Amino acid sequence: MKKTLTAFAALAVCGLASAQSSVTLFGVVDAGVTYQSATARDAITGASVKQSKTSLGNSGYNSSRLGFRGTEDLGGGLAASFWLEAPITNDDGATGVSTFNRRSTVSLSGGFGELRLGRDYTATFWNDTVFDPFGTNGSGTNLISTVSGNTTINNANYVRASNMVGYFLPPNLGGFYGQLQYSFHENTSTDATTTTAATSSSAGRYVGGRFGYANGPLDVALAVGQNVAVDTAALERKVQTVNLGASYDFGPVKLFGELSNVKNKFDTALANTHDSYNGYLIGATVPVGAGLIRASYSVVRYNEGAAGITGEDPRAQKLAIGYVHNLSRRTALYATVARVNNRNDANYTGSLVSASTAGYGSAVVGFSGVPRSSTGYDFGIRHAF
Repeated sequence: MKKTLTAFAALAVCGLASAQSSVTLFGVVDAGVTYQSATARDAITGASVKQSKTSLGNSGYNSSRLGFRGTEDLGGGLAASFWLEAPITNDDGATGVSTFNRRSTVSLSGGFGELRLGRDYTATFWNDTVFDPFGTNGSGTNLISTVSGNTTINNANYVRASNMVGYFLPPNLGGFYGQLQYSFHENTSTDATTTTAATSSSAGRYVGGRFGYANGPLDVALAVGQNVAVDTAALERKVQTVNLGASYDFGPVKLFGELSNVKNKFDTALANTHDSYNGYLIGATVPVGAGLIRASYSVVRYNEGAAGITGEDPRAQKLAIGYVHNLSRRTALYATVARVNNRNDANYTGSLVSASTAGYGSAVVGFSGVPRSSTGYDFGIRHAF
């Protein structure tokens, strides 16, 4: 009898725990055939040089991923939650759940908002993806995102930052929302001694915030952030981002727009300079039965801050159009075509070069000469669970 009562008590405790908490397995598997080409001009002969590649890629519509998330009701309006999300490369199976570097957070939320700790998306990246009809995925990814994440700027904390403390406003503010984030650089500082100078570095630190208003068909948000990319005795390099995005859903068509300014700042003992990347995006989505037409046009102009530069600033522009056909709530077929034109003035004496392509992930083709144009096609399937 005693054993029976103990068993019933254990079942009651388990039932209470399951009622107060939940864990969800979720993911996306996205694969498609993609064709990428890049045409350049030989700097000596002027002849066109084209490189191209056809491949089976992933994440052409949504990023392939596998994750676990859960929430526990602590009572009194408080809740604890976690989110672990890993990237997967389902086209070749080479990357599985070996790292949760898409997101790995634990948080406490309540009437005060949410306090979130761990690796997470940066505030300044959100506008680039939320107000892009293509969601910064596949060949249609807007140029603001492409340039912000390229190796010229070399901003490791563009999309996500590790070791971050984030605060999010509560959702009951009449449509107003916002977040503040600070990521620790976790570098070691050393005090000065009789023979050595003090050393310290803030490289890897990200500070940012995003505030907006969403009500009915309108969504608008402003984001500001700064990442310390390099911090040595000879050079401090900071990447500063300011962007403003908005969307409005008219029903038959939803319009998107974004303005962006990214500054790559170089501070040395001799001078302070910066390179600027000014961009804008306009886009639209049109629902058609079970499908969705997507289109966007984005432009980024490069502006080098060094003195004595002549010629017109480099510029890149991109036009993308696509169609998504929903077979169900979780499964969709998609097709995208995008074209990038890079303008590089022959009289330009600066070192920055406009060299954007339509490629993404492993489906990237580089330029063999002075960059001119790039074309990308995606045809794939996405299943979410």
